[in-house]
Amino acid sequence: MLEDMERDAYVKQEAATSAAERSKKIVKTSIIGILANVLLVVFKIIVGLSVKSIAIVMDAVNNLSDAASSVITIVGAKLAQKPADKKHPFGHGRIEYLSAMVISVIVLYAGVTAMIESIKKIIEPDIPDYSVASLIIVAAAVLVKIILGRFVKSVGEKINSDSLINSGKDALMDSIISASTLVSAAIFLIFGLSLEAWLGAIISAFIIKSGLEMLRETLSKILGEPADIELAMKVKETLLSHEEISGVYDMIIHDYGPDTKNGSVHIEVPDTFTASDIDRLNRKLTVEIYFKYNVILTAIGIYSINTSDPEAIEVRENIKSIVMNIPYVLQMHGFYLNEEEKTIRFDVVISFDAKKRSDVYEKVIEEVQSAYPDHTLQIALDTDYTQEEMV
Repeated sequence: MLEDMERDAYVKQEAATSAAERSKKIVKTSIIGILANVLLVVFKIIVGLSVKSIAIVMDAVNNLSDAASSVITIVGAKLAQKPADKKHPFGHGRIEYLSAMVISVIVLYAGVTAMIESIKKIIEPDIPDYSVASLIIVAAAVLVKIILGRFVKSVGEKINSDSLINSGKDALMDSIISASTLVSAAIFLIFGLSLEAWLGAIISAFIIKSGLEMLRETLSKILGEPADIELAMKVKETLLSHEEISGVYDMIIHDYGPDTKNGSVHIEVPDTFTASDIDRLNRKLTVEIYFKYNVILTAIGIYSINTSDPEAIEVRENIKSIVMNIPYVLQMHGFYLNEEEKTIRFDVVISFDAKKRSDVYEKVIEEVQSAYPDHTLQIALDTDYTQEEMV
């Protein structure tokens, strides 16, 4: 018992340490982004106004939104690190998704604002007056944005931060936008054709598109996405590697923020297991899954299966053959035959592709009852989200 308590304490300490280190990396990376973007804003505003380039000015506005995004990322990371409390027993990790959503809205707003200004300049254009110094500054800005974007995105992917990933993608998009202003300047200097306002509109459209995509991805995570199939498969494989477990079902992994995942699962174990055997196995599995995949199994349900009665095993295989031949049935599990009470129980997973899942469920009951008319059926219509995704 003492060993289990020490192990649980170690798990919690490791989780807290990991979260603190992750938060520090987010803050450090965001500060670098803020400093770089503020410098770019200053230079681009000066250059844009001096040469009367609406495209460069709009690019500067976009950089300003990037700096604001980095500030929000820092605030989100700090708030997300708050420990669990009475109102939020699973912690505050999802605040990072909210900060990512705010960043998306800022990017979207910047794009719409830039579009409005660009349209005004299309109607009443200004003739730009480029200088060598201004073009050198814009070229340097392109290089800075490429380096910054790759750096921020790379850190975000390593520590699983949507806010940093979004900021990194936005910075890389900015480098393309800044490069396009150079192309526009070259066209004007060579051919005398001013495409400034039109380029500003195109830049704005890209910014709006980027903002909408970020917003869609973030909202999807807030609403709740199915568990990552690769992660779910790895967890299942690890559980099944234990010889005591013959089946793993009904896995649900809840996302409470980046690197904060809680899960529940049902496992099949022999009907000869004692309460002590089950308790020992549960503790071992909980620790193993956490250390391997950073998923806390808050609940491990138990299905006891007939292992010592040959007749029950034969009935199970026969019923499984009947059930799995019915269209849209994905899985049957949790089978148990109680011959004394004449009851048969199991869960059946039916695909969402079925026109009416209840009709398929009734078909399962009908065919099994026909094969075993003397038994009372206890059949549960179940959903295994990871199984549905893999089909």
